[in-house]
Amino acid sequence: MSDISELPSIRVVAAVIEDDGKYLVTQRQRHAELPLLWEFPGGRVEEGEADEVTLRREVEYRLNVSVKVGALLGFVTHKYVNYSVDLYLYQARLEEVDINPTRVHAFRWISSDEFDNYPFTPADEASMSALLGIS
Repeated sequence: MSDISELPSIRVVAAVIEDDGKYLVTQRQRHAELPLLWEFPGGRVEEGEADEVTLRREVEYRLNVSVKVGALLGFVTHKYVNYSVDLYLYQARLEEVDINPTRVHAFRWISSDEFDNYPFTPADEASMSALLGIS
């Protein structure tokens, strides 16, 4: 068994999009790693790519909608069995209202009180607790 500090690290960015007290969350596809779990929309940062570019690309790829990326809210690191994820959360807002998801199983607008009703990925769950004060 390898030392946990030797695990490969993946940088991921996610958009915290809030509208009238509700947050936009997406459900991972059935064939994805961590299938059907919920998360803030986003994805893996490619080498040499800026976080903002990744976030705009990934949200458009998954939801067919453009976002304006705002301030970094913070980040968490979550260690999985074979890798660790450094998840950076950014404030973002939709630049249009019509979401047309193609690369997610589902999406929802939910209040922070409803988060417990949705099984989130471990990294997203940790980020909600650490950054949004939600347990």
